Amino acid sequence: MDGCSDACLLDRPLNDASPAAPFKAVLINPYELGRQPFALAEACAWLKQDGIQVQCIDLSLQKLDPAVLAGAQLVALYVGMHTATRIAVNAIPRIRELAPRAHLCAYGLYAPMNAQVLRGLGVTTVLGGECEPALTGLAQRLRAGDACAAQAGPVVHLAKIEFKTPDRSELPHLQRYAHLVLPGGGGKKMPGFVEASRGCKHLCRHCPVVPVYQGRFRIVPVEVVMADIAQQVHAGAAHISFGDPDFFNGSTHAMRLVTAMHARYPGLSFDATIKIQHLIDHARLLPALKAAGCLFITTAVESVDDTVLAYLDKNHTRADFERALQLCREAGIYMAPTFVPFTPWTSLEGYLELLRTLVRLRLAEALPPIQLCIRLLVPEGSYLLRLPGFRDRIASFDANLLGYPWRHADARVDALQQALQALAAQGEQEGLTRSEIFGRIWRRAHGALGVAPPPLGQADCGEPIPHLSEPWYCCAEPTDQQLQSF
Repeated sequence: MDGCSDACLLDRPLNDASPAAPFKAVLINPYELGRQPFALAEACAWLKQDGIQVQCIDLSLQKLDPAVLAGAQLVALYVGMHTATRIAVNAIPRIRELAPRAHLCAYGLYAPMNAQVLRGLGVTTVLGGECEPALTGLAQRLRAGDACAAQAGPVVHLAKIEFKTPDRSELPHLQRYAHLVLPGGGGKKMPGFVEASRGCKHLCRHCPVVPVYQGRFRIVPVEVVMADIAQQVHAGAAHISFGDPDFFNGSTHAMRLVTAMHARYPGLSFDATIKIQHLIDHARLLPALKAAGCLFITTAVESVDDTVLAYLDKNHTRADFERALQLCREAGIYMAPTFVPFTPWTSLEGYLELLRTLVRLRLAEALPPIQLCIRLLVPEGSYLLRLPGFRDRIASFDANLLGYPWRHADARVDALQQALQALAAQGEQEGLTRSEIFGRIWRRAHGALGVAPPPLGQADCGEPIPHLSEPWYCCAEPTDQQLQSF
């Protein structure tokens, strides 16, 4: 690609519609963990305020609609996750068929690190970070008659912006997205999804936020977040899920927000993602979170092996994890830990130790089985590539995987990961509980070492916790159904 899409070479007017027709942009979300995407709603608000006609497609719930794409001069795909990017790569050829004259843009965390792949598919503009002004500027240039509109300015934008109240009117209704499941026959709640900040202060080597934000974070003003919460409560939301990479990057901002939310909506519950280090450093705030309606906290534990944690630069230890868990329990807040169990440094015994730790801490019910099968993803730009000797462990970049493939030195570890992933998928299809699937994983992992598995009872797995019906994961392999969802 030379920075100009094939559409620029056509001898045709810029617009498919009449010259008087408004400029039309279509925003597409490939996947967002079953949540109504903030990143589409925020971009929609920016573009509409500039007089641009906007329509949205959420591929997790909708198909690529020829009627929606017809006449689009700009199509922008949000790729905030690895899974979303894999789906987008598969969908782009079909999008080009349906909107052959549209300028293609990709934005979100995974756009900059996959710029070469995306441009090879016909994407002209790639944006990361605080990219709404750049996206709006692109639309303005296209509307003014710049048929090529080669990318102007940098790919990554980190300057502060003035956030607008997200416009969710073009998205499917909240009730079509994932729901909150309450344990013990407590039923379900319809959740909303907001972001109170972007980026992260920390530099965990495997995290996709780091290559883009490089230790910076940006807060969304309390009044903007509250307006977003209000419109979702009006739509029926009874729970709010904060999608910040770390809710306590700005703990003062976070507490002002939940205090205001609880004062206005005292019956509203919520969940957030908070780093282990922050749970310990701000332990005094946990009772206040609980009082404001916090049901559970998602936290990226990743491993119970201190050596692996050091490689990932998580800035916590196994002991810290157990301390944070105790602090959450004392505050009456459930912890929903996440893991990357399979890394180049994982051993069979180390994996079994993870399972034993979950049993000892009675946490098996607190995480979806997919969390026990995730394999370390190494995307372009990952800070893992800066580790001395790490490149010797990996193969060349794979454009299909959108990452650097690696094989474990012990082939039994890779075999176990593949077997457990199949077990987890089969258990989900059969409608088994988390404890029942954990039991299967427990037995298979012991079998891989040739040892007899100790019996497990329900008490060993802990109590069920509130959770969203769409499992939380960052880099699991997308399913064939997801890759063909469009």
